[in-house]
Amino acid sequence: MIARVSAAYGRLLTALAAVGCALLLAMMLVIVADVLLRNLAIAGLPRGLAWSNEVSEAMLYLITLCLAPWLLRQGQHIRVDIVLQAIPRRLAWGLEWLGDVLGLGCCLAIAWYGAQSAWASYQSGAMNIKTLVTPEWWMLAPLPVVFLLLAVEMLFRMHRLLHAEAGPRNEAVSAS
Repeated sequence: MIARVSAAYGRLLTALAAVGCALLLAMMLVIVADVLLRNLAIAGLPRGLAWSNEVSEAMLYLITLCLAPWLLRQGQHIRVDIVLQAIPRRLAWGLEWLGDVLGLGCCLAIAWYGAQSAWASYQSGAMNIKTLVTPEWWMLAPLPVVFLLLAVEMLFRMHRLLHAEAGPRNEAVSAS
């Protein structure tokens, strides 16, 4: 049962990563169009896209959010494991547990406070006023969702660790 749920969850994270990749492509196209329009005078078109920096910043944020859960699942998230490779395997396994429990707690805390911030922004009607005028909560709302996804992945990591041989994980190992 847990294996099927985990596989379905993995497919969800892969789809989310694909959205992140599509956003990266779109961001690249926006930047190229802006540079092109700023440097070539094309009749009937503006001299650059005034909103491109703002949209690119938002896309970069969203790309990060879309890819973070997938990267964690793949074992490619930021990880400093040189100590785990040097200490006894049983102790390293315990530290893996400690890291996962702390990671779960941090993800849940950020999801909670992120949801509170997004809700408060929605209720207050706060707006971002730059080149584009957008509700502030639009950029805050994805944060708690993604950190809930990260928390769920932390639970799956713990389940995999529980059923693995005692020792450090062998993902993205930096030392041999």
